[in-house]
Amino acid sequence: MLKYSPANAKTEALKEVEELKPFLADKRRIYSLDLLSGYSCPFAEKCLSRAVVFPNGKRKIIDGRKTEFRCFSASQEVQYTNVYNLRKHNFDTLRGLHLNDMTHELNQAMPKNLGICRIHVAGDFFNADYMFSWIAMAIMHQDRLFYAYTKSLKYWLKHMEWIEQLDNFILTASYGGRDDDLIFKHGLRHCNVVGAEADTHLPIDHDDSHAARPSQRHNSFSLLIHGTQPKGSQAAEALKLLKKNNIKHSYNRKKESKEVANG
Repeated sequence: MLKYSPANAKTEALKEVEELKPFLADKRRIYSLDLLSGYSCPFAEKCLSRAVVFPNGKRKIIDGRKTEFRCFSASQEVQYTNVYNLRKHNFDTLRGLHLNDMTHELNQAMPKNLGICRIHVAGDFFNADYMFSWIAMAIMHQDRLFYAYTKSLKYWLKHMEWIEQLDNFILTASYGGRDDDLIFKHGLRHCNVVGAEADTHLPIDHDDSHAARPSQRHNSFSLLIHGTQPKGSQAAEALKLLKKNNIKHSYNRKKESKEVANG
């Protein structure tokens, strides 16, 4: 059975957002459903990273040829065995299934007290049927909120008619993929990763409140760079500066690891 994870320190902050409180009535909680980073991301480019297992059993992060900033979720999968195992289990369970079977798996495993689901703290929609299985979840559970960042823009466009009808299925195009031209061609709400607040004219989302709120579904935003970046890279220097200036850019990964282990 698939395994949903309790909210991490970042998504837990959504409890304080007034617009989202109705989704969390009756003691409902925030969860995510996560897959292996990179392996489940068919259109990733600038953030493509994977946790690779070597013959000795050790894991090492391998970046793509065009990677500009390292995927923080892939870094977690190298650092924490329980995180790697959970995400691999979910990915192995879903890939190869047909649409109805994927929808069944997602629905069967969904915690009864789920109120808000971030689809993929790690991973992405690996095919069009998988994205539609989440659309089906939103149709079946219209009193729950489902939101995601994605670079799988061709699948979004394929299902656009369904997505536009749903107030509880919210997507953000994640800039830095192989199909970035589709963002501007079709006017998709998007976010980009920046090294400093001065590098963008868009609002900064520190806590997923821009990403999750239905009222903001057409408004783009930026994210500050986060995670573990390659030593000496521009991304690492930008991260160092954020830390030096004590600017909020991340959340407690150790706390998340414990929550995943207990989930």
